Amino acid sequence: MASVTPLHDPSSSKAAPYKATQYVPKPVDAAFTSTPLPHAHSTMEEALDKGLKAAIAKSTAGLSPIALTAAYSDWILHLASAPGKQLQLIEKAAKKTGKLASYAATCATHPDAPQTCIEPLPQDRRFRSEAWQAWPYNLIHQSFLLNQQWWHNATTGVEGMTKQHENVMEFVSRQILDVFSPSNSILTNPDVLQKTVQDGGWNLVRGWENFVEDATRLNAGQKPVGTEAFTVGENLATTPGKVVYRNRLIELIQYAPTTVKVRPEPILIVPAWIMKYYILDLSETNSMVRFLTDQGFTVFMVSWMNPDAEDRDLGMDDYLSVGVMEALDAVQAITSSEKVHAIGYCLGGTLLSIAASAMARDEDERLKTLTLLAAQTDFTEAGELQLFINDSQLTFLEDMMWNQGYLDTTQMAGTFQLLRSNDLIWSYIIHDYLMGERTPMIDLMAWNSDATRMPYRMHSEYLRRLYLNNDLAEGRYRMGDAPVTVSDIRVPVFLVGTERDHVAPWHSVYKFNLLADTDVTFVLTSGGHNAGIVSEPGHPHRHYRIALTQKDAPYTGPDRWMAETSTTEGSWWPALTDWLAKQSSEPTSPPPLGAPDNGYPPLCDAPGTYVFQE
Repeated sequence: MASVTPLHDPSSSKAAPYKATQYVPKPVDAAFTSTPLPHAHSTMEEALDKGLKAAIAKSTAGLSPIALTAAYSDWILHLASAPGKQLQLIEKAAKKTGKLASYAATCATHPDAPQTCIEPLPQDRRFRSEAWQAWPYNLIHQSFLLNQQWWHNATTGVEGMTKQHENVMEFVSRQILDVFSPSNSILTNPDVLQKTVQDGGWNLVRGWENFVEDATRLNAGQKPVGTEAFTVGENLATTPGKVVYRNRLIELIQYAPTTVKVRPEPILIVPAWIMKYYILDLSETNSMVRFLTDQGFTVFMVSWMNPDAEDRDLGMDDYLSVGVMEALDAVQAITSSEKVHAIGYCLGGTLLSIAASAMARDEDERLKTLTLLAAQTDFTEAGELQLFINDSQLTFLEDMMWNQGYLDTTQMAGTFQLLRSNDLIWSYIIHDYLMGERTPMIDLMAWNSDATRMPYRMHSEYLRRLYLNNDLAEGRYRMGDAPVTVSDIRVPVFLVGTERDHVAPWHSVYKFNLLADTDVTFVLTSGGHNAGIVSEPGHPHRHYRIALTQKDAPYTGPDRWMAETSTTEGSWWPALTDWLAKQSSEPTSPPPLGAPDNGYPPLCDAPGTYVFQE
């Protein structure tokens, strides 16, 4: 990837200088000079070990076989030394067999009997159609669910196992069982069988064609079928604006005002760098950026560079200093505003929390408010991603990244698909390959296929310092020569979690309340990590809960908070803009796009150039 010529002389900026010396903006060519990781320069023997692990990783999708073996050994050895647990499992197997036999007898004598042995989990939608309730498919799927429940009992509650190994074994057993789910077979899935009879088998012909097309695209490195209907700059990321700043790591987009007057405090949005920024500027009807500008706010967006092998030594400090802090300098220089509303999404929210903590530590008071969307600051309950976070797995992952210099997009996608295999893998196989129908492509799915890479150093630091060691929540995360802590943040916080988030579970997001020493307005919205955030007004079947917790109020646990907070129908976006408006000054004339006199001339139209990097 070619380096970008410096386009901005930081000394010309009129923005208030950041007080911590480690954040002084550097020339572009010298911006990435972080100290290499301890194992970045390896001996020949170490390189041999790393190369071997990297080769193995290609066939294991980045999962460490040693970590999985350790979890299995922990489980089987403790289970072998627990005769009481073994007797319990034998008893449960006998009871479930008896229950299934009784159910089969009832079905034989009373075919229309509505009762079942076991109900599927709320998120399990595989057996909901009426066809599954008729014999013999009711017996087939009930047998599967009882078997699934028994394996859950077998892999959990084994005394002596570490909690992570228990979670890994439960997860792995569930993944293996899902492979053999009756919903995945033509002969045991009544919906597929009925479709095959109706279509005379042509659904299977179409499904085979779909499979061949998908496999061909995957091998060629092409995007999924249907994404060609969605083009960035044409029907995605179309909100008018200008790129007003560029360095080697970011482009900063300033969006054109749509109202006569705007709030004087601008909004700076820091998205995650794991995906392209335009999830917050999708189509015209569901663009958060467009919604914010229509409500009278001046909006700036960070668009991250897509790193390559030569960017392997980019670290978290670089993403903070060259990303967040230089963007903040530019926003202030362009708008002449002393205060800025900061919004961070996912990893961008975590990064913004670190930046806000460091600024508070160093008495930098440029932030007016802080909004965190599905972002974690405490990683003790970080969901099923924690399954892949231990020293063995991280070492294996680091060796894989060491070999190529980054974490590839397909490797990241595979991990997230495993977390929701029924929704993202098996349901797709059933619908597109067995039913022979194409899943319609939508803008959110097209964005999801437009992933980015992550630099070796940054990803390793992020996983070790935050996920593995939980340094930020426990006061060990250092910026410069001193630690930072979230409790130093004093600006009002708007915190958003989503009910079905597999990436940043809302209970984990809610833990910000344990760390904060400021007023926190918490919103819990319907949907998942992406769809819950892209929840525009008018979107059907949306709801949210919202409540303010003042800094001197006693702590309320998440489940009690949910039970005591009433539900509001509709989108949570208006609640955000109402909150931002209350935290802002009276409207005034909008600032110009860019500030050439301050060294920030408009460089090109939005969505910029970095968003197109493959």
